[in-house]
Amino acid sequence: MPARTPLPMTLTGRQVRLEPLSVKHLGDLFEAGGGDEEVWRWQGGPTPQTQAELGAKLAVLLEAAEQGLYVPFAVIHRATGQAIGWTTYMDINVADEWLEIGWTWYGRAYWRSAVNTESKLLLLTHAFEDLGMGRVQLKTDHLNYRSQAAIERLGARREGALRRHRRRPDGTWRDTVYFSILADEWPAAKLRLTARLDEPEVAG
Repeated sequence: MPARTPLPMTLTGRQVRLEPLSVKHLGDLFEAGGGDEEVWRWQGGPTPQTQAELGAKLAVLLEAAEQGLYVPFAVIHRATGQAIGWTTYMDINVADEWLEIGWTWYGRAYWRSAVNTESKLLLLTHAFEDLGMGRVQLKTDHLNYRSQAAIERLGARREGALRRHRRRPDGTWRDTVYFSILADEWPAAKLRLTARLDEPEVAG
């Protein structure tokens, strides 16, 4: 089937729910990750130290979403009903049947948990099986080893790096490491991700 443009919607798993991001999530989001230097280290720009500063970042994302550049989701921890981070579809190219999952963060309390695994399972399933995408890409800073390991655990293939690709807030230059999963690789990757969620302790 031809690929379709992603639209705001709710994707529900066992432990997380992804719902359209809005300003109503701001208080929860600041509680989850506001002021945490490690959470924001790789996100670009300064760490938001106040709810207003995080609100400014949120406003930029929501404005870009209005322009069709992003489809952002709040990551809701179902056990508490609290927003614990956000994630997006971005760089959407329907004609060439690909998009990127990116601008993702979670509160530190949810690192190395099932949150990332299930969030990515929901997003990848929707992208490949509902939207008809042929490729989903992910990228990260070449020094962000934690993110690279998490992406590899999804079953994504490392493609290479764009050298001196982006200036960091401190003025240094990052290489950007790209990963992807293709539609014909998705069934095997989905089986691995589903099996990981059934393990007693999941490292997301």
